[in-house]
Amino acid sequence: MEKTVCELFAGVGGFRLGLERAAQDWITVWLSQWEPGKTKQYAHECYVSHWGDIDEYTGKDIASINKTDIPDHNLLVGGFPCQDYSVARPLTDISGIEGKKGVLWWQIRDTLLAKRAPFVLLENVDRLLKSPASQRGRDFGVMLACFADLGYSVEWRVVNAADYGAGQRRRRVFIFAYSNDTVYANRFVADAVGYMEELASDIMTNIGFFAQTFPVERNVVVKTEVLKYHDILATSEKFAFAFENAGYMHDGVVYTGKVVPVLEEPIPLVYMLERDVDEKYYLVGDRLEKFEYLKGSKKVLRKSKDGHEYIFSEGAIAFPDPINLPARTMLTSESSVNRSSHVIRDPQTGMLRLITPLEAERIQGFEDDWTNTGMPEKFRYFCMGNALVVPMVTRMGHTLNEIFHNE
Repeated sequence: MEKTVCELFAGVGGFRLGLERAAQDWITVWLSQWEPGKTKQYAHECYVSHWGDIDEYTGKDIASINKTDIPDHNLLVGGFPCQDYSVARPLTDISGIEGKKGVLWWQIRDTLLAKRAPFVLLENVDRLLKSPASQRGRDFGVMLACFADLGYSVEWRVVNAADYGAGQRRRRVFIFAYSNDTVYANRFVADAVGYMEELASDIMTNIGFFAQTFPVERNVVVKTEVLKYHDILATSEKFAFAFENAGYMHDGVVYTGKVVPVLEEPIPLVYMLERDVDEKYYLVGDRLEKFEYLKGSKKVLRKSKDGHEYIFSEGAIAFPDPINLPARTMLTSESSVNRSSHVIRDPQTGMLRLITPLEAERIQGFEDDWTNTGMPEKFRYFCMGNALVVPMVTRMGHTLNEIFHNE
């Protein structure tokens, strides 16, 4: 099978970079990267600076694109935000469903509907499996119902990048979907009638996409649930389920279990640090005092919208961040004055400082100065906070190489 890729919500190209590190014959035939509310599309410009552009539509809002115009491809990839995936019945179509405007999952679904890519690889924050709080598991249930309705089976895994040798403790859920008429799908279910729970367990711990890519211990307790995937509206309104960190869905039946990773040695933060860092990254005076306050424990009297007073409290976190461990999860707000920004003691000077944009790129597994393409420094951090851990994509790319070879 030809290794053609469509990359939605492409950011600065983490999926493409990771796949191309796995094999040079991965060919990106189309991409979409558009940041709403921004006059300058810095991430798109960064992407294009590395690979060139494909057409005049790659930097436009994906919602404005006619999905049938997207070139044919065999792998659809994308990292997209956790949003409200609830659906409603449109007044103009009693048999259809309508997702909330601006929710990017429906752009993925529409692309699948138009192009029928045989394989799909997506990334999201791990809370997707538990959202929304008022109906735990509904959003992921809606996604699975959509996949089932389109004739796909799905595997998923929550992966902490540091568990598999990376330099960041970043937990993300990866979703691998494949058409039920692929060789890969049929090698599982052809002889599994009556043994689906056993098969699901084997997929999660041994023979599945994620088990091959990110090894786990072999024992897992499997829970099952049936999706009414022919009625996605009913799924949206009523479905709730406690998804575990691994799972498999086939023909509308969900199998899930909690797996334990076979740990690999992570990269400590100290190995990703620059030398002779510019003094602007160092914390002194008021800036240092603000971070000391934000990182420390506190109890603050607050007032709710209805006038009720309450005590907000939070415990202290490591200050400075230990550089003998992997970095914490990097957010889009990295380097701003907030509790989540990394603060390290520079091993060269002994002074406290922020991490640099280049160090942020190393933490995510990009090449040095990948985002040094004309965007403001603040947006370089933003892009890295939004990005994938590239070595995790490369690992998945090696597994995909084998799957595509056999199709």
